[in-house]
Amino acid sequence: QVQLVESGGGVVQAGGSLRLSCAASGRIFSTYTIGWFRQAPGKERSFVGLINYGSRTNTYYTDSVKGRITISRDNAKNTVYLQMNSLKPEDTAVYYCAADSRGRSRPLSIYDYDFWGQGTQVTVSS
Repeated sequence: QVQLVESGGGVVQAGGSLRLSCAASGRIFSTYTIGWFRQAPGKERSFVGLINYGSRTNTYYTDSVKGRITISRDNAKNTVYLQMNSLKPEDTAVYYCAADSRGRSRPLSIYDYDFWGQGTQVTVSS
């Protein structure tokens, strides 16, 4: 069992930056791929990016955020980070981190993930 807790959300002006954190419990955190998703009001939860498990730092991002976000992980701290720069009003959403325990190389669907955090709100004002 893994518990995930997101933090770092808030209100930021367009063009600004935020760093979200996803802190996990559990000794085997380093073996899980961690994904970030977001859900805007009235929309479905959508994939933002992921970082693979273990010592690898392979990342993958959806096209709409490429070049603006970076995902990193610190296995010693059981934490994954989502650094977001050049934020736009359309980035406004609740951001969730999730863990995939089954070793997929590129889990893109919400159904690929076993554990979810409670989410953190990001609001980008124009």
